[in-house]
Amino acid sequence: MSTDRNKIPDELIKVIKTLLNLIVLLVFALLLLPVLFYNSDSINKFFFAAPPSEKTTSADPAVVSAGAVPVSLYWKAADLNEINDAKKLEQISYGKDLIAHTAKYLGPNGSVLHISNGMNCQNCHLDAGTKVFGNNYGSVASMYPIFRARSGVVEDINKRVNDCVERSLNGKALDTAGNEMQAIKAYIEYVGSNVEKGKKAAGSGFKDLAFMDRACDTEKGSAVYKTKCMSCHQANGEGLLTAGASEFTYPPLWGKHSYNDGAGLYRITNFAKYVKYNMPFGVTHDNVQLSDEEAWDVAAFVNSQMHPHKNTPKDWPDISKKPVDHPFGPYADKFSEHQHKYGPYKPIAAEQKKREETAKQKETASAKK
Repeated sequence: MSTDRNKIPDELIKVIKTLLNLIVLLVFALLLLPVLFYNSDSINKFFFAAPPSEKTTSADPAVVSAGAVPVSLYWKAADLNEINDAKKLEQISYGKDLIAHTAKYLGPNGSVLHISNGMNCQNCHLDAGTKVFGNNYGSVASMYPIFRARSGVVEDINKRVNDCVERSLNGKALDTAGNEMQAIKAYIEYVGSNVEKGKKAAGSGFKDLAFMDRACDTEKGSAVYKTKCMSCHQANGEGLLTAGASEFTYPPLWGKHSYNDGAGLYRITNFAKYVKYNMPFGVTHDNVQLSDEEAWDVAAFVNSQMHPHKNTPKDWPDISKKPVDHPFGPYADKFSEHQHKYGPYKPIAAEQKKREETAKQKETASAKK
């Protein structure tokens, strides 16, 4: 009997130890669950963060378009305050000022040249080309020179800048060797200098916007314009000049002082993406005001108004590469010019994809022979 009595305390101790271990595990699990479910980004960073020597400044474009990039990984412009060379800083700062206040230097009353319509580069490239999904310059230095289907040739930064001057600013090309072009180029190259060559910066360009099943509606777009845009851009789209009339506080969206019909924003898909994630002014890509349909419709309304015309006979030498919304024929398909401009775009995109797949199959078959 005495032997059995001596065994009981040992068994109780084992049971108590087991219970204590279970309690500890349970408490640990309860503490961990909220982190796993409510702060998964933190967990990912903890377990999968790049080593300190591998700073991530860019991401795969496919990932960016899928919206899977954490906010911390979106591109941020290189800081001008880190430039130690005074001469270099002066040139780059001038380049930034030319982007932000183009009209002051190059507009109808410009202090250097009179070659543009009075808009600023910043009207299209927000925050002097540094805003996430605000048509920024994050990928310019890393991707150029690059082949562009619109021109059918490999373009450098000078060519790209002058395209904007001649189209979006409806002006005359800058001298590529001149101080202004060199300053603009220096600024663009510097702000994107933290992106690896050949990579696309996360948050550059425009954020994707799904096609609608219907065509864009200019009447609905007119209503959106009146309620969401007119207070800044005015009733007839002429924009709002500063007190000294040297530049626009809010740029004209149509009329003789606006971008011409050769500009990228004259394509409705570009304009819709731009306004969806940046307008009304102050909106960000993760805090929008317009619905998808409102963005498409107001883009159609604005681009249905009068814009200066630019002859571009050399654009899209391979017409099969024209974007689905390019508003001017000829085309490699049978869809009308009206549908190419206003949609619906899904049927055009489907046929374009089918055509590209057929071309790839032919190339593969030819390579095997």
